[in-house]
Amino acid sequence: MTADPRFPIGPFKWPLTVPAAARAEYIARIAALPGRVRQAVEALTDAQLDTPYREGGWTVRQVIHHIPDSHMNAFIRFKLALTEIEPVIKPYDEAAWARLGDVAGTPVETSLCLLDCLHKRWVVLLNGIAEEDWKRRFVHPQLGPVTLEKNLALYAWHGDHHLAHITALGFGVR
Repeated sequence: MTADPRFPIGPFKWPLTVPAAARAEYIARIAALPGRVRQAVEALTDAQLDTPYREGGWTVRQVIHHIPDSHMNAFIRFKLALTEIEPVIKPYDEAAWARLGDVAGTPVETSLCLLDCLHKRWVVLLNGIAEEDWKRRFVHPQLGPVTLEKNLALYAWHGDHHLAHITALGFGVR
């Protein structure tokens, strides 16, 4: 944990290399995330769900809905990179998405189910990627070319990062 509430597990650091053992660990973290998020929020009240994880930050509810939004985009980016030659992906305004009506108007259970189903599909895809395909890339307009193995590392961190936002509030959660 860090003292900066924006990055409770520290900021993401792009790895120089991602060996097969690290990829397996990242895939395991992605596979486990839906259950860990569900466990962290299962007993939260509406008031707790509407509590920002830090001053000026998103509420727990917004974080819960953000995770599958972000991971759906990642899943699509993986599929694009596996089926096209260095596709240019479209970024999205995460903060604007977090303010849309579906975030306030949808029960968190819907996003928990979505996250579970999405991760089941994503893990099957990830486990089926051939060794040589981990070097395939997509082009992010702000980041430049990103390999699938480095994107895997990013999203393993991303899930843990937002889970830490939720659990750092200490609502009697693990």
